[in-house]
Amino acid sequence: MSISLSSLILLPIWINMSQIQQGGPDEKEKTTALKDLLSRIDLDELMKKDEPPLDFPDTLEGFEYAFNEKGQLRHIKTGEPFVFNYREDLHRWNQKRYEALGEIITKYVYDLLEKDCNLKKIFIPVDATESEPKSFIFMSEDALTNPQKLMVLIHGSGVVRAGQWARKLIINEDLDSGTQIPFIKRAMDEGYGVIVLNPNENCIEVEKPKTHVQSSSDSSDEPVEKRERKDKVSKETKKRRDFYEKYRNPQREKEMMQLYIRENGSPEEHTVYVWDHFIAKSAAENVFFVAHSYGGLAFVELMIQREADVKSKVTAVALTDSVHNVWHQEAGKTIREWMRENCCNWVSSSEPLDTSVESMLPDCPRVSAESFLCC
Repeated sequence: MSISLSSLILLPIWINMSQIQQGGPDEKEKTTALKDLLSRIDLDELMKKDEPPLDFPDTLEGFEYAFNEKGQLRHIKTGEPFVFNYREDLHRWNQKRYEALGEIITKYVYDLLEKDCNLKKIFIPVDATESEPKSFIFMSEDALTNPQKLMVLIHGSGVVRAGQWARKLIINEDLDSGTQIPFIKRAMDEGYGVIVLNPNENCIEVEKPKTHVQSSSDSSDEPVEKRERKDKVSKETKKRRDFYEKYRNPQREKEMMQLYIRENGSPEEHTVYVWDHFIAKSAAENVFFVAHSYGGLAFVELMIQREADVKSKVTAVALTDSVHNVWHQEAGKTIREWMRENCCNWVSSSEPLDTSVESMLPDCPRVSAESFLCC
């Protein structure tokens, strides 16, 4: 007969409970405290004690993966595609491994944007101080000076970053399927300037500073006996909390806090900021947008806030599985009319490519993309 780790952890607690319940009324407080502790212990969380360390490589080579000549991610030794369930029955560990690989993929795509597409990384806010949080976008050399055409790319929500459509497709299919690189290269070949937005890079994460809780006895004018009782209860509470936390989160991950990037704290803010500081100042007579999923919502928000300017510069907008909603976003009649004439939303559908798809929203036409991106 095998005994699980969680059973071994809980055994002394159950023994203590049995002993306390046989005691007198003065033990009621301890009984209540232990019952509270047991009610909050999650057995699934306890099993994290059996996890391997959450310590993953920081390079593709460390993961023993590489992109082949077709842009497919393959294992260096076996040639097999990426395997999510690397360790059976350890979903959280496998997910953390996947996320660590995803961060490497993000940096890999950034490098491709600079080296293969010859785009420049531009930091924002444009007037940021050395110490404040920053984000960035990518632009072609002629993005602001091309007198004729400018292409602007906006990805969707989630973990994707500049240059990506879908991380899942990059990992499981290939770079052409999951990145914006084919769009960028074709646009540049056809004489467009290019700007690649980065709407999900809204903040930086830093470790949360440890806070020192001052003892009530340090600053209270209460009677000594009352202060001592309160301090004792406080210490017991902290002891129980620490005990529970030890087993709830055995691989104690750092507590992080988010510092938002000025004027770029959301995809909508970011899109408006890039419009004001770059797109609106570009020389291009015709500006074209390609916006996927939440990027479509961000574009509609841009129209709501900068309607006249957008109408004067933007020639056409290609939306792909856009999640915008002109009712919820309160887009006015003139915006809806402009969208009907200048926008088209390609949506996932079993119908042949470009077949009209019915929409309940009175904005732009919807047509079949047959199948498109999945995040």
